[in-house]
Amino acid sequence: MAAHGYRVVAPDLRGFGDTTGAPKGDFTKFTTLHVVGDLVELLNIIAPDQKVFLVGHDWGAMIAWAMCLYRPDKIKALVNMSVPFFPRNPIIRPIVALRAIYGDEYYIIRFQEPGEIEEEFAQIGTKTVLEKMLTIRDPEPLKLPKGKPFDDSPVILPPWLTEKDVDYYATKYEHTGFTGGLNYYRALDLNWELTAPWTGAKIEVPVKFIVGDLDLTYNSAGVKFYINNGG
Repeated sequence: MAAHGYRVVAPDLRGFGDTTGAPKGDFTKFTTLHVVGDLVELLNIIAPDQKVFLVGHDWGAMIAWAMCLYRPDKIKALVNMSVPFFPRNPIIRPIVALRAIYGDEYYIIRFQEPGEIEEEFAQIGTKTVLEKMLTIRDPEPLKLPKGKPFDDSPVILPPWLTEKDVDYYATKYEHTGFTGGLNYYRALDLNWELTAPWTGAKIEVPVKFIVGDLDLTYNSAGVKFYINNGG
């Protein structure tokens, strides 16, 4: 991108990488409103009075959708990957819906109890957890059974992921822990409460959306139909 004349900025979101200051023990400080606020403040410093092209993937995609809802004045266009835009369901909370569809072993449900999955991940080891999570190619819903979230099958890294990459990520997560990232999942219901004013709101900026055939989100219940029918 830089070679084509664009200035590229890839910030760590709060709770990840080299960020500091966010109270990881309080998941209520990890709502989409908080994270979008961080990004808006960053843009006010590095690109004041400018609109930007925004790119997101996975949780970054969810934050990007939120930013387009809350502050479309900052966005020229959006490229998002993996997670489509899901309008707010005014009837049911996200965690209630996910538990009803997938059960208590579904990864998002397992991430809800503070400290529980962190303890299991600590016993497994940071690098092994990352290797397992980054090499999932089964499109079935991701289940993490309590006490043994991963099977014992050997990890085979794909061509796009090197041992050096995994070591780098492991070093970062060994420093920060997983709680910061898990807090995004723990704030899902709170996001639902706080975004009531955006019920029925649409994304008004230009969007290009990209998703893989084996993507976990794409293969979630109803999502493939939703995307392919103009969702």
